[in-house]
Amino acid sequence: MLVEIENLSKSYKKQLALDNVNLSLPPGKIIGLLGPNGSGKTTLLKVLMGLLRQYSGNAKIKGLTVGESTKAFISYLPDKPHSLSFKTVQEACNFFADFFEDFSMEKAQLIANSLDIDMNARIKSLSKGNQEKVSLLLTLSRNAELYIFDEPIAGVDPVARDQVFNLILEHYHKEASVIIATHLIHDVERILDEAIFLKKGKIVLYKNVKEITSPGISLEDSFKEEFKC
Repeated sequence: MLVEIENLSKSYKKQLALDNVNLSLPPGKIIGLLGPNGSGKTTLLKVLMGLLRQYSGNAKIKGLTVGESTKAFISYLPDKPHSLSFKTVQEACNFFADFFEDFSMEKAQLIANSLDIDMNARIKSLSKGNQEKVSLLLTLSRNAELYIFDEPIAGVDPVARDQVFNLILEHYHKEASVIIATHLIHDVERILDEAIFLKKGKIVLYKNVKEITSPGISLEDSFKEEFKC
C-alpha cells in the first residue's frame, strides 16, 4: 500500500478532529476525501504531509513513518496559494526545480502555456484565480508518488473548475495516487476512482465510486444521504 494509517487520532485542546482513523490507500488511484467543513479533512492531510506531529496512532507512506523523509514523495497543494512568497512564476519554478528532484521545468512551461500564464509575470500582480493556478502548476510539475490537493477548486469559478480537473488528469504521474479533499462533490465526481466520506473525524465510508453510484444516484446523492444535508 502507498499510504497506511492505523488508529490515528488528533485533538485540538478538547476538540477531537480525527477519531481512530484506519485507512490503506493503494497507488494509481484518484481518491476523493469528502466531507463538510470541519470534518477533519485538512487535519488528515496535514498529518500525511508531516505538518502535524502531535497525534496518536501511526501514519506511513511507502512503509516509512511520516516525517522529513516522506515529504520527497508528496506534491501538495494547500488550501491557500503557496506561490505568493516568490516574485515571478519563473522564480517559483526555479526554486521548486532546485528543491525537488522530480520537478519538471518542461512540464511547468507546458502547463503555463495551457493556463495562459506568463512565466515572467509577477505573482502578486496576478488575479487571485491566476495565483491559485500558479500553485496548481507548481504542484503538477512534479513527478510525485502522492499528490494531495486541499480544496483545489474552492476559489475557482465554475467555468474554470473543469480546466483544473482536466489539468490534474493530464499531468499527474499516472503511477501515483491523488487525494483531493473537497466539499464540492458534484464537480469532482467525474474524475474519482474511489471516495472516502469523513464525518466528525471518522471514516464512515470508503469505496470505489462505482460501488456507491448507480443509474439515477450520483456520488453527491449518496453524500447527501450519508450526511443528511
